[in-house]
Amino acid sequence: MMKPWTDAELERLLAEPEHQESPLLPALQWLQQREQTQRKQLEKLLRIADCSDGLARSQTQDLLGQYDKQLRRLEKITRISDRYQHNLMALNEQLKQAAQQDPLTKLANRRLLLARLGEEVERCRRGTKPFVMVMLDVDYFKRINDNFGHETGDRALCMMAETIVQQLRGYDLCARWGGEEFLLLLPETGLEQATHIVERVMAAVRALRLAKDETIRLSISAGLAIYQPDENVDFTISRADAALIQAKNNGRDQLQVALA
Repeated sequence: MMKPWTDAELERLLAEPEHQESPLLPALQWLQQREQTQRKQLEKLLRIADCSDGLARSQTQDLLGQYDKQLRRLEKITRISDRYQHNLMALNEQLKQAAQQDPLTKLANRRLLLARLGEEVERCRRGTKPFVMVMLDVDYFKRINDNFGHETGDRALCMMAETIVQQLRGYDLCARWGGEEFLLLLPETGLEQATHIVERVMAAVRALRLAKDETIRLSISAGLAIYQPDENVDFTISRADAALIQAKNNGRDQLQVALA
């Protein structure tokens, strides 16, 4: 394969004296100049292409950088949004608990109890067994507040609330009705079973002691009423309350069953 001529070799060859009279000399010189011109244009185009490619790479890098920046910003916004949603859900749960929970004893409050009572009334209308309402009241609670202070009285209420719940079944409900009064809802429960539950609660309260060096004796009186079909539930509560008053009048620390 013939080795390609360099520019210097062509220049020297065309400049030799013996080639000066050749009729092909002008054509060869013209071809040489044309080739040099085209080469310069090609080199220029290649330089432009290289610059364009470098610019394109630079623009691509800039776009990728902007994309990464936007992605990081979106990730940050997403984290903030997730944290906000979590906090909002937690706040809603706290508000829900505050609306349905007694702040001192952490028992259900009247609002939650009345809602559950409505559900139990509907079940009874569909033919399920009646439910039982039990009104509980702490005996001589005023003496505890007067002799030992309201802080001790609050501690006694919290201890009794926890003890009462421990004696109930999982589907029973204990609510703080007001002051030192508690109200039990015992779904689908007969008189004998309800009586056994209440007596167990009363015995557990009698066993409580506020502290080892204190001699405070705690007890509760109870009034029990069985829900009657188509009875207004407020009347059921009133019958349980009347039975509680009777238990108090009979000497306290006892259970009285309301008449139907």
